[in-house]
Amino acid sequence: MVDKDLARLFENAFPNTLDTTVRWHVNTKNRQYKKNARWSGAQSFIVTGDINAEWLRDSTNQLAQYQPLAKKDKNIHSLILGAINTQAEFVITSPYCNAFQPPPPSGVSPSNNGQTDRVHPAYEPSFVFECKYELDSLASFLSLTSQFYQSTSSAEPLTKRWFTALETILAVMDEQSKGTFHHKTGAYMQNEYTFQRETSAGTETLSLGGIGNPINSGTGLIRSAFRPSDDATILPFFIPANAMMSVELRRVAEMLLKEGHEKLAHTLRARGEAIETGIYEHGVVHHKRYGKVFAYEVDGYGSSILMDDANLPSLLALPLMGFVDKDDEVYKNTRRMILEREGNPYYLEGRSFQGIGGPHIGTTHAWPLSKLVEVMTSNDDDSIMENLALVKKASALGLIHESVNVDSVRDYTRSWFAWANSVFAQTILDLAQRKPELLFGDGAKPYILGG
Repeated sequence: MVDKDLARLFENAFPNTLDTTVRWHVNTKNRQYKKNARWSGAQSFIVTGDINAEWLRDSTNQLAQYQPLAKKDKNIHSLILGAINTQAEFVITSPYCNAFQPPPPSGVSPSNNGQTDRVHPAYEPSFVFECKYELDSLASFLSLTSQFYQSTSSAEPLTKRWFTALETILAVMDEQSKGTFHHKTGAYMQNEYTFQRETSAGTETLSLGGIGNPINSGTGLIRSAFRPSDDATILPFFIPANAMMSVELRRVAEMLLKEGHEKLAHTLRARGEAIETGIYEHGVVHHKRYGKVFAYEVDGYGSSILMDDANLPSLLALPLMGFVDKDDEVYKNTRRMILEREGNPYYLEGRSFQGIGGPHIGTTHAWPLSKLVEVMTSNDDDSIMENLALVKKASALGLIHESVNVDSVRDYTRSWFAWANSVFAQTILDLAQRKPELLFGDGAKPYILGG
């Protein structure tokens, strides 16, 4: 790479997950458990970084840059296969939860998140670290599997336990697609999931006795109680997570069709298409300045939240998810909206940095993660290089922070955040393949990891 500072950042960020977050891994040969029993086969417990717990979403993203190597490297193959198996056990046991303790067979001690939560369905604290229901967490499990299959063409993950996890996800989707009131009688219908936390932060708990704001029936959309930032949704139909689930259901359908599960594949494809239809019917709204845009959250009654948050999935990342093309008109309008202060209340600008932040940290800190997504969804060379320069400026310690103060990048949160490090590595690999001349100089040929 021409820029030696970017090269050093990549050298630090690419292996960060392997170097620091694999708390427990055993391969298939080491297992003493019966086939298709709990915790059988390879297992991997991947923590988020400075917290000794695994988030389904984070760990899927943390492993993404290694997926192209899984076909040729047996250790990477085993690690990711183990991560799929471990996530399957988490999903089966507590599908409404987002973060998990070390698996019982690991011998690693669980930790306490220090919160007082009242949650239904109830969970076992020694198994679950936090139980915020986030639709994208379930989509992340599917994504981890589909990425592995795309790279390896291996059906190893498709065990009875994996199919049980899939059935569990579909059941949650059925429960969370129901409206707050019966579509014919108008009678109130209690949701299966409730969450209340003793806190002074409104984003950390759900209103109305732990239910959250009402949603309409028959929208085709799936409720998400929390965002990928772990903040509560305002309107429970969170569009980025619905887009991600729509894509992943169809990707898994393609995989299952190739493996001979035709009936199930057709079911998943139909479900994915129904969510997509719901997004375009309820999640696309008209903005007086930007035209037709994707809303961040809706309720199915006509209300919408127009903003974006740095955490993935996001509206900015819709092309990365495979939901739309970069040149899609509604996406281009949305992109203009969320990358301007006039359109996105969480687009932050200061003396030292600019980018999308979110309520999780507050109105003074933007996330380098958002600049990396901006790079990967852009074809503009000048914009790409400007954003890389900002990320480099905000990474003086040699790794990517969670967020930085837009007026002083020395004021940051989390010196160790494996998810952000992985996305930086993925960004460099994306440019190495798509725009190699920006990294390696004029005349450089594309570089494809694992190719």
